[in-house]
Amino acid sequence: MPFLSAGKWPWRKIILPLVLDLIGLTLWQGLRLSGNLPRYKLPGFFEICAAAWSERSLIATAVIATGKAAAVGFLVAMICGFVISLILSSAAWIEEMVYPWVLFFQMIPVVILAPLFVLLLDQGLTNIVAITFMISFFPVVANTTHGVSSVYHGARDMFRLYQANSRQELMLLKVPFALPYFLTCVKIAATLAPMGAITGDLIAGSKSGDEMGIGFLVQLYKAQYDFPAVYACAGVSCVLGFCFVGRVYLLNGALLHRWHESFRRSE
Repeated sequence: MPFLSAGKWPWRKIILPLVLDLIGLTLWQGLRLSGNLPRYKLPGFFEICAAAWSERSLIATAVIATGKAAAVGFLVAMICGFVISLILSSAAWIEEMVYPWVLFFQMIPVVILAPLFVLLLDQGLTNIVAITFMISFFPVVANTTHGVSSVYHGARDMFRLYQANSRQELMLLKVPFALPYFLTCVKIAATLAPMGAITGDLIAGSKSGDEMGIGFLVQLYKAQYDFPAVYACAGVSCVLGFCFVGRVYLLNGALLHRWHESFRRSE
């Protein structure tokens, strides 16, 4: 649609999602006011906002606890995943020996891993960080290893023609080539990290003090039949996920905007 082009409407990336949000909110309120669904199944938007405001102190504490666990697990998974990917790609026999196990552990659902971590680490923040690490780590390793292994043979031959050593080939060829793959899987891991932290908190979280996260808070509100507060927790979980993904997009732009093709395409 020509009138929606970036040149004629530079704010479209903000305005168009807001328009869709307004349509969805209108439909939501209309469905709520129609009376076809009971309040506990679909509270009104303003009821959820009121619940979020009345429980703001408890929800804020839970968001900080969950965000801290998700951030630590995500950062450790991102760093370790990138380093291990470079190690796996350094020799074919290492990749052939270890990579199948990476895929194997990636297939294990977090709801199965969480009780095992409870046995090993007991309940609390350390357990949730470990679960977040596991759910974020394997996508990073799998995709980054694939990126490092997909370097063009012509580029490798050119480096060898100019007698580049292994360190130069790694830093000047393999790492830049794998960077888009790495950042793509980091975007995926950024969405999984808050989900992993909340799931871990549901299964292995602590109810004490500052360690009480969003998952435990959802269980508490559900037991009290405070369903608007449950929806409020879902809303702040989405906001937390957007914060993670937004930071990754900033990192993506900082590392790729000067040279990668995705930032050179015209709208």
